Amino acid sequence: MRDHCFGLPYLLVPLAGVALAFTSASAQQPCESLASLKVPNVTLTMAKSIEPPPDFEVPSLPGRYGTPPGQKVSVPFCRVAGFAAPTGDSHIAFEVWLPLAASWNGKYVGEGNPGFVGAISYGGLTREVARGYATASTDTGHADAEATGALPPWAIGHPEKVADWGHRAVHEMTIAAKQIIQAYYGKPPALSLFSSCHEGGNQALTEAQKYPTDYDGIAAGDPAYDITHLQAVSVYLSWLSLKDGVKAPGYIPPSKYPVIHRAVLDACDALDGVRDGIIETPRRCHFDPAVIRCPGKEDNTSCLTPAQLQTLRQVYAGAKFADGSQIYPGLEPGSELDWGMMLGGPNPMAINKDFFANLVFEDPKWDYHAFDVDRDTRAADAKVGGMVNMTDANLRPFKEHGGKLLMYQSWQEAAIPPGGLVDYYERVQAALGGKTQDFARLFMVPGAGMCSGFSVRNIQGAFDAFDVIEKWRETGVPPDKIITSHRVDGVVDRTHPVCPYPQAAIYKGSGDPYDAGNFTCGNPKW
Repeated sequence: MRDHCFGLPYLLVPLAGVALAFTSASAQQPCESLASLKVPNVTLTMAKSIEPPPDFEVPSLPGRYGTPPGQKVSVPFCRVAGFAAPTGDSHIAFEVWLPLAASWNGKYVGEGNPGFVGAISYGGLTREVARGYATASTDTGHADAEATGALPPWAIGHPEKVADWGHRAVHEMTIAAKQIIQAYYGKPPALSLFSSCHEGGNQALTEAQKYPTDYDGIAAGDPAYDITHLQAVSVYLSWLSLKDGVKAPGYIPPSKYPVIHRAVLDACDALDGVRDGIIETPRRCHFDPAVIRCPGKEDNTSCLTPAQLQTLRQVYAGAKFADGSQIYPGLEPGSELDWGMMLGGPNPMAINKDFFANLVFEDPKWDYHAFDVDRDTRAADAKVGGMVNMTDANLRPFKEHGGKLLMYQSWQEAAIPPGGLVDYYERVQAALGGKTQDFARLFMVPGAGMCSGFSVRNIQGAFDAFDVIEKWRETGVPPDKIITSHRVDGVVDRTHPVCPYPQAAIYKGSGDPYDAGNFTCGNPKW
């Protein structure tokens, strides 16, 4: 495990200190008075009552993960802003939005962040405060002018900011938010919940591992788990495809992705008892790429050349050290239609390349063509692994806190290979002697793309992970299945069950295969 810190102190807040801070403010306070609240390592810069009408216009930020202009909040709330400085080079901005006491449901929700985004999630705050939750969001310790998810060179020369992004920011935000909630309402939240995806999913796992008393219920979706190794396999897959250019013999053009996908479905779709376009357990799919080899020296869109087949096998195999040990699994059979962003090119995804350029080598001009997966993965582990890799499988402290952890991953995910989370969950099971189902469950979603549980888009596999973890924590009854939906223009046209790993959905033998009721959960025999 790579959980050492390389001299950078982890800020652990003693539970007694937290309790003391909570009990020091036992009576409800007016919103504006929160500006004078004393929170260790925190400077509060705003405490303002928002009282529509007119509606409050949410601050906007450009970029794919920014906040579009024009969003408004029509409910009254208390808006608190500030920043935490656990080190001399830290500036972790955050905001806490608090519904009026009469509208508060008694619960707190922490917001997650995508990629390396340095921006407060105003969209998330808007959604949760309108639903009656106290909620908070952070910029993870750096402020972006545009929320693209990429990694501009803010990290160069700032290891403490890397550690803030890697594990401290959400924790600092959470500690401050709970004290602000205590002061404003005169009591702590009855439940603290966190649900997010991708880097937000990694933040979720980090909270469960490193700060097990911060949250009572956590949903970690498609987490960017084991950052240095994840970024290594991501650059490696792009390097395999693009290092010699899109005209090279080994490059697989996107026009051939459907050919590969069709061959995979032909080999493995019916393993669960029905052909429905879904591969339930890709790791049990024994697909031989040789079946789509072009005859002789032909090269057309209906087959793959020998050089392209070699690339294909390496994509499925993932990244390995020189001794053959796995760095991170590759992409799974069935994910081929989504390979374009990682393999299509002409350049690697900036979020992956810039990790090595800015965090590892601190050279924005670093050329990925020189990437060596063994050497550069080891360099990343040594340089920043202790600050960003949260891989501890011992979740016993979180379990003893009473926490519930929902992990979910899309088998079709092509930005974060799903095998990484499967491997982590199996290590969690081993660490706890197999006794995990009462507090930690993994759901592998078949036939779905990224962040299925964090989405309401027209995709297969959509469900509300927050709703699942909230109900689990409130009732104590673990989910024995999750029903996912596919929508077209907002109308559900098919449903499918997702079973707790290692179980899978098995067709009963009759009935509409697009109706979840015609499947049962069980241990796959194929």
